[in-house]
Amino acid sequence: MAGFSGHWALTFGLLGNIVSFMVYLSPIPTFYQIYKKKSSEGYQSVPYVVALFSSMLWIYYAFLKSNATLLITINSVGCFIETIYICFYIFYAPKKARVQTVKLLVMLIVCGFGFIVVSTHFLVKPSEGAKIVGWICLVFSLCVFVAPLCIVRQVIRSKSVEYMPFLLSLFLTLSAIMWFFYGLLIKDFNIAIPNVLGFSFGVVQMLLYVKYKNADKIITTDDQKLPEIQKEEQILNTPEMLTHHQIIDIAKISELLEAEKMTKNNGISASHNDKNLPKESQV
Repeated sequence: MAGFSGHWALTFGLLGNIVSFMVYLSPIPTFYQIYKKKSSEGYQSVPYVVALFSSMLWIYYAFLKSNATLLITINSVGCFIETIYICFYIFYAPKKARVQTVKLLVMLIVCGFGFIVVSTHFLVKPSEGAKIVGWICLVFSLCVFVAPLCIVRQVIRSKSVEYMPFLLSLFLTLSAIMWFFYGLLIKDFNIAIPNVLGFSFGVVQMLLYVKYKNADKIITTDDQKLPEIQKEEQILNTPEMLTHHQIIDIAKISELLEAEKMTKNNGISASHNDKNLPKESQV
């Protein structure tokens, strides 16, 4: 029975590695947009910094435990990829966002991770170190799943999913399922528990995406119609149309002047006609 659960644990662990790798790759469309705009405005670095910190913690936890190779492999890949994302973000970020990202890195990576390693290595017994680090990993794994929710408020307020990538939410949900069963089968609840909430948060994000994914299209359509209406109104009042009417009036005046000129040239005939006009009127 133990061998059977061990095989299933290995299976879910490998699947967890594969899906987690896809999670790390899912922000690529986001960074492609940053590259196209040459600016990270609208995007936040918090999820990537927290993910880097969490990966480092899991590697440290795996070294304190035995038989945790699957944790080391995927989190090593995660550290590498998240470091690239953060460097890319800092390069294109505005000055204010760049400063905030560097402060967050110093606070979490240098101070936070450094303090955890030093305190658990020198101040705690080796047998207790894994338990303490395990609980810390549990808390910050929740932060990894919660971090993308900082965009949820923006999505609800703006009714736009432009800054909430769907692929990230999808792969986080799948990853949570795989690692939950892996932790459950190896009886490591520090791995299993946070993935319960991770699955819940992922579902919430996907539901919001489905709800607001068409809002951008509606807004875009309205924005495209408005200039057309304004253009039609402008056409009705263009200087060319006014000039056309003026030309017609000038033509009429010219005809009247020409008729008057012809009347003067035919003075005798005109005078005779003028004398006869009252008589004709009386008749």
